[in-house]
Amino acid sequence: MDTSFSALPISSPQNTAPSFHHSGIPGFNACPRTYRRLFGWHHLATLLLLMLAHRGQAQQRGILSGQVQTAAGAPIEFATVTLHRTTDSVVVKSEFSDEKGVFRFEQAVAGKYLVSAAQVGFVRGWVPVTLAAGETLTLPPLMLQTSTATALKEVTVVAKKPTYERLADRTVVNVEGSTLAAGNTSLDVLARSPGVTVDANDNLALRGRQGLLVLIDGKRQPMTGTELADYLRALPADQLKSIELITNPPAKYDAQGSAGVIAINLKKDQRLGTNGTANASFGQGRYGKFATGLSLNHRTKKANTFGSYNYANRGNYGALTIHRDFFTTAGGSQNFIGSTDQENYGHGITESHSYKLGLDYNLTERTVVGATVNGLQARNTQNGTNYTEPRDAQGQLLRPYNSTNDRVATFPNYAANLNLKHTFEDSLGSRELTADADYAHYSSSRQQYFNTYFDRGTELFDRLNGDVTGDLSIQSIKADYARPLSKTTRMELGGKSSLVHSDNDVLFLVPFQNPATQARDLNTLVRDPNRSNRFRYDENINAAYVNFTRTLPKWTLQAGLRGEQTKAEGRQDVIQEGVEPGFSRNYWQLFPSAALKHTFSENQETALSLSRRIDRPSYSQLNPFRAYIDATTYGAGNPNLLPQTSYNVELTHTFHKKYSAGLSYSHTTNPIVGTVQPENATSRTVVSTSQNLDQLHYAALTLTAPVEIAKWWSVYNNAVAYYSRYVGTLAGTTLGARNARPAFTLSSNSTFSFGKGWSAELNGNYQSRELSSFFNSSPLGQVSLGIQKSLFDRKAYLKLNATDIFYTGALHAVSTYDNYVERFYQRGDFRVVTLAFSYRFGNDKLAPARRRSGGAEDEKRRAG
Repeated sequence: MDTSFSALPISSPQNTAPSFHHSGIPGFNACPRTYRRLFGWHHLATLLLLMLAHRGQAQQRGILSGQVQTAAGAPIEFATVTLHRTTDSVVVKSEFSDEKGVFRFEQAVAGKYLVSAAQVGFVRGWVPVTLAAGETLTLPPLMLQTSTATALKEVTVVAKKPTYERLADRTVVNVEGSTLAAGNTSLDVLARSPGVTVDANDNLALRGRQGLLVLIDGKRQPMTGTELADYLRALPADQLKSIELITNPPAKYDAQGSAGVIAINLKKDQRLGTNGTANASFGQGRYGKFATGLSLNHRTKKANTFGSYNYANRGNYGALTIHRDFFTTAGGSQNFIGSTDQENYGHGITESHSYKLGLDYNLTERTVVGATVNGLQARNTQNGTNYTEPRDAQGQLLRPYNSTNDRVATFPNYAANLNLKHTFEDSLGSRELTADADYAHYSSSRQQYFNTYFDRGTELFDRLNGDVTGDLSIQSIKADYARPLSKTTRMELGGKSSLVHSDNDVLFLVPFQNPATQARDLNTLVRDPNRSNRFRYDENINAAYVNFTRTLPKWTLQAGLRGEQTKAEGRQDVIQEGVEPGFSRNYWQLFPSAALKHTFSENQETALSLSRRIDRPSYSQLNPFRAYIDATTYGAGNPNLLPQTSYNVELTHTFHKKYSAGLSYSHTTNPIVGTVQPENATSRTVVSTSQNLDQLHYAALTLTAPVEIAKWWSVYNNAVAYYSRYVGTLAGTTLGARNARPAFTLSSNSTFSFGKGWSAELNGNYQSRELSSFFNSSPLGQVSLGIQKSLFDRKAYLKLNATDIFYTGALHAVSTYDNYVERFYQRGDFRVVTLAFSYRFGNDKLAPARRRSGGAEDEKRRAG
């Protein structure tokens, strides 16, 4: 029951190309503080009492149980029992028999299945079954025959989960075992997933929409944009089990995430006894990338102790070419006043150490408790250069300059979780109570040394040193309770309370200026009172939800309601022009959700879902601190930023349980967009920040088509066509229909099984031209290829892969306002060849798997 926070860096880049554009905004960090006056513990205590007192809840689906036996009738313990779809034998769910050979599938969807059972030394057995809605079905004993091959060898199972699966409410990317995942980062794998894109600012989008709730092992990551992307770059893809893409989640999930939920599930060893996995990889692009790791666990029938350690040292680079045109708009006309041309280049190295320790213990047959601690210690160094040529309105070259930007950042972070799960049994089925308590602390220290020169570095013109420190603490407690109300109806309810405290301090040093002569001493640096600052932020969110599900013949109905009370306060010491000294917000909002599914036949079903969701600004988006990218560009947060809320509706039809077509629409109020604007009407200094527009209208068509071309070649195809239209005015620029156009994404993943342990993957994706708010991006795409060979009776794997083979992932884009136009070309270390090796050792006997998620999913994503 691994429910730990994923400790992570706050803001500065990690295993990534140095960021020059729309990035580098200082993160939110905080020191631990109690703040109990806002923390609604008494609400949760009352809710728990109501949960335990409630006696009725809904049987959403059927229950399927049975026993695995030898031909002589002896029970077979820890056999793998799998539920397959009858149409294509795709795995629906797996369980394991206990010491008495008994297995049980809870909440299985009504329908026709094939049940298989397998264990070392036995031939796999199969039995067809039909499960009715609300039925509790006990199968006759599954008798397995002794294998004619040596009983000491494991039964060879040729089938494996497909890389991509389309389920009723989500798309699942099965990363574990993927050839293209070896030696790559989690962001690499995510960017190749169906419908997922990453823009120039490292913002994740699903089906062309930003505003995602990202969970790692059920924990919400406290970051967005570059901060989240940098963490995913630091997380090796070898640690991933699967990625779930959920576009319209139910009320049980936090209301955060208007575009949906990306749930990343990490691997966890389920083998009995003492065992582990070791891996190492080296990739070569322009710079080398090395990663290695070791995971160990010791599992008995009562307890599981597990731990892991991973080390990475990844070199990278980023290059950015920018052309900027500046205008005045006096009198309603656009007048050109000058331009600049810039070349930026940076090289960075990130060294990281990550660890996890945990224990799951079965107090009784129905009660499990667990505890985990994890952390990440990271150090990032970057060396950047910039060359700028300014020109006047007539195109005459003014005095050019260049600058150096050297940065060093460290991130000591840790997190802990305690969790409980207890099941009850009654005549209607099982009830379940889960509870989580979480604490996480993130620290950061970032030093920046910025020098500007004339005449290609021969004349030092200006200096700026920055020192940013921050602490962020998150405390959270949540509880969930579920039980059947009848054989066809099930109820879930729960509550959560979270507390966040952030404290950030920034010190900027500039050359001393003599008050009398106005001369500057470049060798003596003093505190800059205008840019040095301190920002503190406190937030408390209390939430409760209830969800009902009713299953009828050919119909499934779901309705839920979530309520969230938000209290937030922000304060800064230095008052900046146009920014309030502080803010206090207190608001209560309701988030309804509903879903309806109708099964017309075994091969045809249609589903309709509706929901209301919210995107609160991340902590870094609210922080007004500046992060300088070059002499004329800096990033900053916006304390005046408001949450965006959206109403979403989606209609999906599924044919033959694998082909699907979906229509979706959403309307968003106060959408948050990234902007790049001159600091003021006469300045050539550009600031990258986030602001609210008035509305966003979004519509999409999603098509999914998995195809088996041959027994050894299967292809998963996904296409998303979408249209986004923003409404609003910023910096005198009004957005409307002329600032919107249809766009689409295509992705295709081929899996090849050649036999004798050889397999391969080929992945291609394409993003069409996209016009989104003020940004017009040119088409781009990537083709990646990987091949692997299993060794030592499938205990080891040797993998070789190459990403962005044709180097087509670079980005060309234009950002257009009435007073400013920017054209840029952004590239990085995209084309990488990686060789990876992994070895699994120890006992191969499996035990039943458990997967749990904890209580601080929402806050962790928003921290920076």
